[in-house]
Amino acid sequence: MRLLFLLFILGSQMLMAQNEKIPFQREDVFKLEYASSPQISNDGQKVVYVRNRMDIMKDRKTGNLWMVDIDGKNHKKLSHREARESAPSWSPVQGDDRIAFVSSTDEGSEIYVQWTKTGQSARLTQLEKSPRNLSWSPDGQHIAFTMMVPSKKQRLVSPPKKPKGADWADAPRITTSLKHEADGSGKLTPGFTQIFVIPSEGGSPRQISKGDFNYSGSLNWSKDGKQLIFSSNLHSDWEYKRRNSEIYSIQVADGTIDTLSNRFGPDNNPSISPDGKTIAYLGYDDKIQTYQVNHLYLMDINGQNKRMVKNPIDRSMRSLKWHPNGKHVLFLYDDKGISKIGQLSLDGHFTEVVKDVGGTVIGRPYGGGSYAVSKDGAIVFTHTRPTFPSDLIYLKGENKTQLTDLNKDILPYRQLGEVEEVWYPSSFDKRDIQGWIVKPPFYDENRKYPLLVENHGGPISNYGERFSPEMQLYAAADYVVFYPNPRGSTGYGEEFGNLLYHNYPGEDYNDVMDGVDALLEKGLVHEDSLYVTGGSAGGIMTAWMIGKNKRFKAAAVIKPVMNWISKTLTADNYYGYAYYRYPGQPWENPEVYMKFSPVSLVGNIETPTMVMVGLSDLRTPLSEAKQLYHALKLRKKETMLVEIPGAFHNISARPSQLITKVDHILAWFERYR
Repeated sequence: MRLLFLLFILGSQMLMAQNEKIPFQREDVFKLEYASSPQISNDGQKVVYVRNRMDIMKDRKTGNLWMVDIDGKNHKKLSHREARESAPSWSPVQGDDRIAFVSSTDEGSEIYVQWTKTGQSARLTQLEKSPRNLSWSPDGQHIAFTMMVPSKKQRLVSPPKKPKGADWADAPRITTSLKHEADGSGKLTPGFTQIFVIPSEGGSPRQISKGDFNYSGSLNWSKDGKQLIFSSNLHSDWEYKRRNSEIYSIQVADGTIDTLSNRFGPDNNPSISPDGKTIAYLGYDDKIQTYQVNHLYLMDINGQNKRMVKNPIDRSMRSLKWHPNGKHVLFLYDDKGISKIGQLSLDGHFTEVVKDVGGTVIGRPYGGGSYAVSKDGAIVFTHTRPTFPSDLIYLKGENKTQLTDLNKDILPYRQLGEVEEVWYPSSFDKRDIQGWIVKPPFYDENRKYPLLVENHGGPISNYGERFSPEMQLYAAADYVVFYPNPRGSTGYGEEFGNLLYHNYPGEDYNDVMDGVDALLEKGLVHEDSLYVTGGSAGGIMTAWMIGKNKRFKAAAVIKPVMNWISKTLTADNYYGYAYYRYPGQPWENPEVYMKFSPVSLVGNIETPTMVMVGLSDLRTPLSEAKQLYHALKLRKKETMLVEIPGAFHNISARPSQLITKVDHILAWFERYR
């Protein structure tokens, strides 16, 4: 009897232990899943989407196509293939059950078609490069796509004939283009992105565009199937005025191109109305400033009768789609740290449709997300909260149905840090500044915790109420985490976002420090336990902060810009800074560029500082991080350089890299706690 009692007690204790939640663990990063790219079937009854996960063996994010009914039932994998799949698109023909998508093979990415009723699939292409921007013709007979076509390699000289079997050095790489490398890709293969059309039942793709231009935007078929509408920059000076895109049409039969818009500034995201008569698109007249809010424009299908639709909200729009009634357009936008879907009538009446869109950026709490609209006006979108990454929600009228719960096997069993919104006035001009704190799991309100400040990148970007494994891991290490949206952040209007024009870093520094002081006044954190980090623009701000004050016990400066002169002339996007960020080119205004360079403050830094950068980073090159590290070493200050092999600017693109980034930051801070 006593043995039975002991077994009962032991079993009860085990059950209690199983039911007890634990904080989010670093290994949990590999267990996360999230939904993206939903598409609704023609009959409005099914949704296909990309189910993304972390491959722990290959240390990569990967995804497969899954399908679910609009009531959340019959959730199943679409194909039997285990290769990476993306960009699903239903045939537009009523009753047609085909889905086109892109999938990887041993030879590269190709276009496939899947029949949902039979489960059969067919590979349509054997392409030299990866296809993008798949678009079905209205009759379902063709699929248009874009693909990079390599140019012939340039050669200045002809080398002497190499003896048979000789092991010579590689030939030089000749570059004459303005953009010759890209972060995340490395050295670019010379060539241009062109438009192709292929029969949807297979065959040879036909290139319909030509010339030394990049036709790289989304493709929209006209209702009669005779032309494609797209956005690109086909100006003769496109290399040097890269923002000056237009809306064009191209005849599918012979490749004739007509220019439909014509102004200095970006025109993009064209979408054709259900009746085929009107093009909606986004853009603005470029005023040469750091940040501008775009606007909705309409024009006839032939480019005539252009007009702007007044939008009562001062927010930039993206992912423009027509409502099937032809009287409204839908779009994504960010508003005070929340990603939303809005609806705008053609006479300028605005309605917020739904909020908390996103969850497709795994790492820090940036915006994102995607959605689709059915033929009867229903919407399916990626939904997120600080407690989970994106799942699918089906919305019809006022009724919502959750279609997926991809992390039900892990997140309900974790005690996540509670995310709390905070507002406070700027000491500089009394503007209201927004931020968030993440409290440690099992938060004790009677304690004062160490504070970890996390500055966002961009700086033209925003953090918000979105799931972030990085923030949760910091909180699980017993920090109150503070992430603010100082001036220059998006989602607060054009004037607020443009406050950094010719003034960066500027009073955004005050905004961050004011947030620190506001939290100290609340008694949440200990004034002698302040730590700061951030990546990219957040790395700039972190370096600027420790150059301006000595209040932090330790800092982790991640992939920073230290010197705007060297950064502007070595980064992969070096051509885009002059005038928009600072007046003139670096050699024309070196004093201004240096004034805003954190290296100018390095002589003030006393804070123990870890510097981290990816060895393949082309956006904030390795030399920038080294300038800070070398300066601190010369000054005999406590510092450490952490270089991440194989990492581009997205230093945590692979799950293990996200973990090691957080581990190193926390280990450095722990030295000084």
